[in-house]
Amino acid sequence: MTQTPKSAHPLKVAVIGAGFGGLGMAITLKRAGFTDFTVFEKAGDIGGVWRENTYPGAACDVPSPLYSYSFAPNRTWPRRYSEQPDILAYLRRTAEAEGVLDHVRLNTEVSGAEFDEVTRKWRLHTPNGVVEADVLVPATGQLSRPALPDLPGLDTFRGEAFHSAEWNHDVDLTGKRVAVIGTGASAIQFVPRIQPKVAKLTVFQRSAPYVIPKPDRAYTRWHHRVYRLLPQVQQAGRLGTWSIGELLTSAFTSVQPLGKLVELLFRYNLRRHVSDRRLRERLEPGYRIGCKRVLFSNDWYPTLAQSNVEVVTDRITGVTPDGVRTETGLHQADVLIYGTGFKATEFLAPMRVCGVGGRELSEEWAGGAHAYLGISVPGFPNMFLIYGPNTNLGGNSIIYMMEHQCRYVLQLLREITAGRASCLDIRRDVAERFDTEVQQRLQASVWSGCRSWYREDDGRISTNWPGLVWEYHRRTAKADLTAYREVSPKKTVKAA
Repeated sequence: MTQTPKSAHPLKVAVIGAGFGGLGMAITLKRAGFTDFTVFEKAGDIGGVWRENTYPGAACDVPSPLYSYSFAPNRTWPRRYSEQPDILAYLRRTAEAEGVLDHVRLNTEVSGAEFDEVTRKWRLHTPNGVVEADVLVPATGQLSRPALPDLPGLDTFRGEAFHSAEWNHDVDLTGKRVAVIGTGASAIQFVPRIQPKVAKLTVFQRSAPYVIPKPDRAYTRWHHRVYRLLPQVQQAGRLGTWSIGELLTSAFTSVQPLGKLVELLFRYNLRRHVSDRRLRERLEPGYRIGCKRVLFSNDWYPTLAQSNVEVVTDRITGVTPDGVRTETGLHQADVLIYGTGFKATEFLAPMRVCGVGGRELSEEWAGGAHAYLGISVPGFPNMFLIYGPNTNLGGNSIIYMMEHQCRYVLQLLREITAGRASCLDIRRDVAERFDTEVQQRLQASVWSGCRSWYREDDGRISTNWPGLVWEYHRRTAKADLTAYREVSPKKTVKAA
């Protein structure tokens, strides 16, 4: 049985975002006996990226037994790599079973938040007015804001145009000429699904991705029965996948020669499915493996080899009413789909967050987003991020990282409710020392060698964790209160 925290008054916690991170924080609070918390969600349903991304073939590239909460295993996943509807259904079932849905306020976007130095509370601006909270936990994630390419003429296109994260299911692609800009993680999933129905599919590729085989399979009733009767079997599979993820991360960070093994998988995959030498040359990446996100697919290369598909590598000069123009000519299209990813480095945007002295978070992060352990930002007391800067992974499950962040935040909240602290602000010297270490290690990783969504315009890597998941587990296992300073209430000046 959980023990209700003791405090002079119930600690009021505001969580922003109802995806895996926000709901994970809510469940962690509920299980620990906290009752006065609210999850603010701008949309009309929970789910985060798994609610928003409904494009054909949307799926996770981490096996489902690992891409799930450790405390809520799903014995009936339909596939090893489950698709969007099943992941969203899992998240909904788990939130309902854990009893946190009543704490979620849907259709309630937080446009801004500021720290009140007199009351030491956070004031959140919502469509229904200002809400106060003792603790603010933004859990908006890194992949929530679609990015459109910076091309002249985007608004002149006469046909239907949409981003993959805002898929327009009312548009019938049958027999249409479809242009796809981008060859990232979303494109390699939806392109094979739409190719059989379109008349012509033109794929515009700026840089070729490394695509390796996806060891996917459907789970049978036998699998489900074994997982129910012997849950240790699924747990062993989860551990095995986690270990492979750690090995893959090592190939990108500390043991980079291992990347050659991954590259062999890529070359096998490409040569097996693409016999045309000229097309293979266009699909050869021009950077070290791992520098951009490594992708998993069994049907990407076979799709590009189809007769109604053209891969264009010429530089795009603009969009016209009739299609996409490159340096060598116009490619006509009826429908334009942007598979151009997300604004991953614009953390918490467009929300305006102000800390001590009215300092805006955008000002604090002018040189690049940073946070101690990806959780605490100096000058923003009692604000703790979930999936914040430098907590993304190159080869493992972000759900694992989020769980450890939630447990770390819970430790700090318990210190507050126990009376050993009241308003915690990470010391600037601690945060700067941590950030220096992280950035130095990241500069030695493969991620520093090319332009990608991992990096800021100036080259700073503000998304990824530089080590193994196990290291993050160790460093967040016990919260060190000496890393924080206590913020005293600011005295008001009485009028004469």
